[in-house]
Amino acid sequence: MPVIEHAAPVRTVRFGLAFFGVLLIALNLRVAFVSVGPLLTEISSELQLSSSMAGLLTGLPLISFAVASPVAPKMAHRLGLDRALWLSLLLLAAGTIARSVPIEGAIWAGTALLGVGIAFLNVLLPSLVKRDFPNRVSSITGLYTAVQGAFASAGAAVVVPIANSAESGWRLALGIWAGLALIAMAVMLPKLRRRPTASVADTGGAEPHRSPWKSALGWQVTVFMGLQSVAFFTFMTWLPSIEQDQGVSQATSGIHISIFLFTGVVSSLTTGVLLHRSRDQRPLALTTSVFALTAYLGLALAPHLSLLWMIVGAMGCGSLIVIALSLFSLRTRDHTQAAELSGMAQSVGYALAAAGPVAFGALYDWSGGWTVPLMMMAAIMLVMCFTAVLAGRNRLIG
Repeated sequence: MPVIEHAAPVRTVRFGLAFFGVLLIALNLRVAFVSVGPLLTEISSELQLSSSMAGLLTGLPLISFAVASPVAPKMAHRLGLDRALWLSLLLLAAGTIARSVPIEGAIWAGTALLGVGIAFLNVLLPSLVKRDFPNRVSSITGLYTAVQGAFASAGAAVVVPIANSAESGWRLALGIWAGLALIAMAVMLPKLRRRPTASVADTGGAEPHRSPWKSALGWQVTVFMGLQSVAFFTFMTWLPSIEQDQGVSQATSGIHISIFLFTGVVSSLTTGVLLHRSRDQRPLALTTSVFALTAYLGLALAPHLSLLWMIVGAMGCGSLIVIALSLFSLRTRDHTQAAELSGMAQSVGYALAAAGPVAFGALYDWSGGWTVPLMMMAAIMLVMCFTAVLAGRNRLIG
């Protein structure tokens, strides 16, 4: 009897600690990345970076995401999931500190290194959710996505005041975020004492699963992940310029971006709850894809209503990222296969995310206006609608 009486409290404590660990990791996924933008003018002035070099600096983490993502499942297989996550946090902390050191070239090496750390965490966190919360994948994903978005928004808002109040300026404002990774590493230390489970460290006796790279469903999820990434990063990159061409002030456009991010947080939370209650992801995936389609069409045809289209786009993007991340677990049989699909989808997805805004800008230069690139994005969003239906079917990769 005493064992039975104490079983529930023990499970509750373990659940709480595991959930706290997920949230701590999630806090690290965006803030070190988005905190560069508000300080880019100061960084470029001190380091004498051209506009193209400054653009490369902000895009370097996305390149790291695309290159490093396929490596993460192999690392987790060899080291175990918990050890791989801890090592990823170490890379993130080291990169965050390195880019703030006043040594020539350190900002480039540090940015690339933190990009690798975030790439690994991006890939492995859905696998951790699959392992520790197999019956709550969508709700936990929605929560941690909302938390990382909200914290990133707050972090982007405080880096300038931190830089202005410190003698070291932007270096301290960027380096301070290493503390988050160090805290997460400390919390995870007890888990490192455990031996990796056989399903992670040694799957030699288990029946091999089909590789997502050889699965039509795996590619459908991957394309869906990629297209929703293009939708989000194109919005974040070009919406201020589109609005300013319509006479919106820079300050007002900045407020609109904050509204975009906040709306995305609310949308992420709502989507996590809705997905948790549904076995079929097609209706929600299609509906939110239509939101993104509507937003780009609206900006092309009625740009004076940019705030409306931005809110519609934020509702779509905030939902789509939760759906995409949830599919890594919902379409796989165990957390090992989830990591493989996550690595595949995020590698291709972030390659598209890095290329999308560049192609959008090239179309603007070629056409001399925003209509052509916006209509092209609308066409891409239409493709995403079809992909959403395919990826949203309640099936598993063999």
